[in-house]
Amino acid sequence: MGRILNLSPLIVPMIKHYLIVAAALVLGHSLSAQQTFPVNGPSVKNGKVYAFTHATIHIDHITTLKDATLIIQDDKVLTVAANAAIPANAVITDLAGKHIYPSFIDLYADYGVAKPSRERDQNFSPQLETRKDGPYNWNQSIKPEVNAVELFKANDKAAGDLRKIGFGAVLTHQADGIMRGTGTLVSLGENRDNLIIIDPRASSHVSFQKGSSNQTYPSSLMGSIALLKQTYLDAKWYKTPANRDHVNLSLQSVNDNAMLPQIFEAINKYNILRAAKVGSETGVSYIYKGGGDEYQRIRELKAVSARLIIPIDFPEAYDVTDPYDAQFVGLDDLKHWEWAPANASELEKNGFEFAITTAGLKDKKDFLKNLRKAIKAGLSESAALKALTSTPAAFINNGSKVGALRKGMLANFFISNDDIFEKGNIIENWIQGTPYVYDKLDEKSLEGKYTLKINDVSYPLTITKEGDKLKSIVQLYGTKDGKADTTKADVKIDNTRSLITLSFEPNGAHFNGLVRLSGTIQDNNEWKGKGKLMNGDWVSFVAIPSEKTAAKPDSAKKPTITAKPGAVLYPNMAYGRPELPAAKSMLFKNATVWTNEKEGIVDNADVLIIGGKIARVGKNIPAGTATVVDATGKHLTTGIIDEHSHIAISNGVNEGGQAVSAEVTIEDVVNPDDINIYRQLAGGVTTSQLLHGSANPIGGRSAIIKLKYGYGPEQMKITSADKFIKFALGENVKQSNWGDFNTVRFPQTRMGVEQTMRDAFIRAKEYEASWKTFSAKGGAMPRKDLELETLVEILNGKRFITCHSYVQSEINMLMKVAEEFNFRVNTFTHILEGYKVADKMAKHGAAGSTFGDWWAYKYEVKDAIPYNANLMASQGVLVAINSDDAEMARRLNQEAAKSVKYGGMSEENAWKMVTLNPAKILHLDKNLGSIAVGKDADLVLWNDNPLSIYAKPVKTLIDGAVFFDTEEDLVLRKTMDQERERIIQLMLEAKKSGEVTKKIEPKAKHLYHCDDLELFD
Repeated sequence: MGRILNLSPLIVPMIKHYLIVAAALVLGHSLSAQQTFPVNGPSVKNGKVYAFTHATIHIDHITTLKDATLIIQDDKVLTVAANAAIPANAVITDLAGKHIYPSFIDLYADYGVAKPSRERDQNFSPQLETRKDGPYNWNQSIKPEVNAVELFKANDKAAGDLRKIGFGAVLTHQADGIMRGTGTLVSLGENRDNLIIIDPRASSHVSFQKGSSNQTYPSSLMGSIALLKQTYLDAKWYKTPANRDHVNLSLQSVNDNAMLPQIFEAINKYNILRAAKVGSETGVSYIYKGGGDEYQRIRELKAVSARLIIPIDFPEAYDVTDPYDAQFVGLDDLKHWEWAPANASELEKNGFEFAITTAGLKDKKDFLKNLRKAIKAGLSESAALKALTSTPAAFINNGSKVGALRKGMLANFFISNDDIFEKGNIIENWIQGTPYVYDKLDEKSLEGKYTLKINDVSYPLTITKEGDKLKSIVQLYGTKDGKADTTKADVKIDNTRSLITLSFEPNGAHFNGLVRLSGTIQDNNEWKGKGKLMNGDWVSFVAIPSEKTAAKPDSAKKPTITAKPGAVLYPNMAYGRPELPAAKSMLFKNATVWTNEKEGIVDNADVLIIGGKIARVGKNIPAGTATVVDATGKHLTTGIIDEHSHIAISNGVNEGGQAVSAEVTIEDVVNPDDINIYRQLAGGVTTSQLLHGSANPIGGRSAIIKLKYGYGPEQMKITSADKFIKFALGENVKQSNWGDFNTVRFPQTRMGVEQTMRDAFIRAKEYEASWKTFSAKGGAMPRKDLELETLVEILNGKRFITCHSYVQSEINMLMKVAEEFNFRVNTFTHILEGYKVADKMAKHGAAGSTFGDWWAYKYEVKDAIPYNANLMASQGVLVAINSDDAEMARRLNQEAAKSVKYGGMSEENAWKMVTLNPAKILHLDKNLGSIAVGKDADLVLWNDNPLSIYAKPVKTLIDGAVFFDTEEDLVLRKTMDQERERIIQLMLEAKKSGEVTKKIEPKAKHLYHCDDLELFD
């Protein structure tokens, strides 16, 4: 005969709760949710109703209810209210002292969607064309036809890692390629894939990374940008059935996905601005997945109304214990380590809409720790909750399903034992009405001080928590060997729901041997029960809280805000300033002024600048309100202009994937954070033409910038300047030094180079004719082609060629091709054999931009001579001296001086080769290149004759603002040293406190030259 067990009131609730959880795990969804699937056996409808009472419920980031009730049925929320009527059939859970939050949403995940790997050709042969079968795009990095929902396969381990940190849903996509297709919003439950998919086509995804594609194009960031722009243009053209002469499912998908939220993986602050520019040009509005450095360019990002998804994968501190090793850590890395946790706070202060993602975290367990670090750095709890719930839901138009706790929304919520943004732990995470249990729901908080009373003898008991473990110490008082006993004993303690057991071995006056106690925790937090001594005697005990860690009001629970980090600098790196340089009125008195005008070099002259322009040039000019600069004994010149530079370019100077890449432009990839900008300001350079490299016969378009160190990329560009493009001749374009495995691309001979150019211009003329026909007669609209649009500009004199050149035969060839197509080559750059064809160049109208005496670096420069510049100038060629090198640009004044030595050029004419002549070559001489009234105040004050090897700039001005000053430079160096040491001390403290640090690895910055090739992906 079986025994009837009398389960105590203590045990029954525990069993009841876990039976409920078990049932819910089995019956986590209603039959109606899977009615399209046959049931093998009787159909059972769940219909379970759960009521969670007396909780602090965060409905959303705005509304929080105290002592409220959440009621759910199956996978939906029924009601949330302070005094909700609980259905009779509801399973009730008392959550007094607990918090309920909407489960978090991650908009940037690849959960359940495999990323394809790059398969290299076994013969290492470049891939020029697509290898994807079917009527798809010509480039494999463009694959908008990919749908994540078709690739999705739930992964419970990955889902479990996210559930444990509070997430209930993620937007997942295949993070591969430039156009990546659609993303799907999925719940992190364990049900059939069909049941956890919330929105199968919730978003469209874009990036600048080509991903797994092996095609040679694009090979640079500017190539990726151009390909993206062209694809949007092609899709727009493809929309009209009359235009189509073929089927392209990729372009069709671009159009099909156009109404979805567009999420752009930008990686960093400048790529956000670049993507915004693409969006502005193509009519696409993006949500940007950033890199956590947005705080560095808040103003520029506000100007483009950026909506953001930001990571919180904060960088680890460096191990800066060794002061010599510490020198290899850049100030930019030091400052970003300090500022990264405050990024979200800065975005909140400035009114940005942003979501937070786990993307980038090496270990998902760090998420809550980093989130709390962001809150300590100033992010408000409401903004944090918004960034993890309602904002991501709204970004992808799913705010009616997830992101809050309202009637009819999915029952995605988690229960925590305290404020999750301060120190709370997640106890349970319910996904679509199914619970995932991580801790004991009603475990009492035991930390604090107690009076432990055993048989009327009292002992102080202290309990603390170290990590997930309790540490308990009992203080024993009595006598031992005739002396007061102040022994402390460690207490072993175990707590399961309301049951508590503890044991210790005092060896004191009152008890000898092990004391074992067992009892229950009362509602008033007292412990009561009985125990047994080592001699077998039973004792009664009670533990009364004497200094219990009490729940504080919410206003007192806010985390301490960490110290505000040092000022953001512009740029946020070496020699950056907390404020941008601004124009001011200045009067330079008693200078030797190199005017580059008919007045020539004028001694003891004054120059007045007002509003960024040169206002007066002469003698005895009254200062008025202008700041007076005593220039006695000094020389004042216009700023140096570098016709051929490769500084300040991001992710590739060459787009070498095709023979013609006129569609790409350096303007898309200007990098304002290049330290060479500041270094060249220190050498007197104020303007540079940033040229594409020489990997192909027809390269990319150039950018002409003023070296406004600290300003954003758009503010540096001279937008009114004429437009230029880089062509190239010689060894590089025919791939002479690329290696055997890289010689697939046409052309591979000098004859092929000429043919490539002729073919390109023939196609451009045909292209222009097709548009003229369309404008006159209508019919099918031609496809807009960015490459051919650029070449048409050349034919029509609206864009000008700077051509990389060495050998006279090729120089002659290009001039003949240009004359055949009725345009002129604007500039031959390098042109080290220019002295051989100077008369022909002068007749053609081509300028020459060359080196002072730089040669012997490859075979085709073997005939270079130091008299080249003089000889070209003697034949009437407009001659400039350029750098083509970041280091050489710091001493272009000395490069110009070499023509005084070699050939006896006058100092004035030599100086013009780095100022007025390049201004004329770049068609900028109306505003630059000389000191004349009305021109831009781009000036350099030198301590000596600017052609002297002893000359150094004292001040370098652009548009009337001082961007380099020798006295300020000394201050900046001292300030940088102090800032470095301040942050290093913080890193040392972080290491001392137990934070993980990383080893310092010196990083060498690559300086681009014409022939540099790198793969950007």
